[in-house]
Amino acid sequence: MADLSGDFTHFDSEGRARMVNVEEKDITPRRAVASGRIFVNAGTFRLIQSGGVKKGDVLTVAQVAGIMGAKRTPDLIPMCHPITLNGVNLSLSLDEEAQAVSVRAEISCAGRTGVEMEALTAVSVALLTVYDMCKSVQRDMVIGDIRLLSKSGGVHGDYACAPRV
Repeated sequence: MADLSGDFTHFDSEGRARMVNVEEKDITPRRAVASGRIFVNAGTFRLIQSGGVKKGDVLTVAQVAGIMGAKRTPDLIPMCHPITLNGVNLSLSLDEEAQAVSVRAEISCAGRTGVEMEALTAVSVALLTVYDMCKSVQRDMVIGDIRLLSKSGGVHGDYACAPRV
């Protein structure tokens, strides 16, 4: 088996999965921002907009679910460290032109490892919650554009994704 330890931090020299040891890293401020969207049809969009979905207020429930998802990331992603989050700011907005619900998550902590996975998980869980709440009226919704927008802190430095053209 090829030695992947130099390329991927979650593999040892024999190619076996491992959780990275972060005890020697300094505790520093960390921040990550992620986003994504779920595309719906016009009828579903109007129901979300008007609060007419039978299961309740889609945007509020999805917001709470996304926050819960951020907090539970290490339970879902095997190699993620449990992190004490300082803050989770999750916002949902309606994009009428695209017929989509957009989600943006900003996560912060003071820790030894980053919060990118928490931000991506928050967005994903919020979008899945929108799907769950609206599936009785539309089954062909499309979840997409989930991506890390930026991150700061840590030994790998800051990152900002290139703007889409």
